[in-house]
Amino acid sequence: MMDKQLKREIMLDHYNNPNNKKKVTDDRYLWVHNASESCIDDITVYMLAEDGIIKDVKFDGIGCTICTASTDIMCDLVTGKSFSEARQIINEYYKMVDEKPFDEDALEEANAFDTLYQQANRIKCGTIGIHAIEELINEYEK
Repeated sequence: MMDKQLKREIMLDHYNNPNNKKKVTDDRYLWVHNASESCIDDITVYMLAEDGIIKDVKFDGIGCTICTASTDIMCDLVTGKSFSEARQIINEYYKMVDEKPFDEDALEEANAFDTLYQQANRIKCGTIGIHAIEELINEYEK
């Protein structure tokens, strides 16, 4: 378990200095736009995959701290992974958010969101980008 201060630092770092926030114009990338009806979150997630491996994931748009940080962290976690490995990571994240037993090792910095379930109104913020990544994996698998 991470302490509260470390969680805050991780979230703020990924919000203020996201590794993967960039508008993508390369037409090799598939993209999905997701927006929240109840929050400012309005992001587009871009993915490039080849031979069942996620080569790159970026996102752009406006998001609160939780949306931006969770999306940025998940982009880091799934890049370089097979679709199957990425789905396992995403499933562990959903288990965590649903307050079920989960594999902490699989989530690395995403463990900063391990108490998100306590704020039901923020779960959408913490999953909007993850849902987009999952949609893109589904699209590539078609």
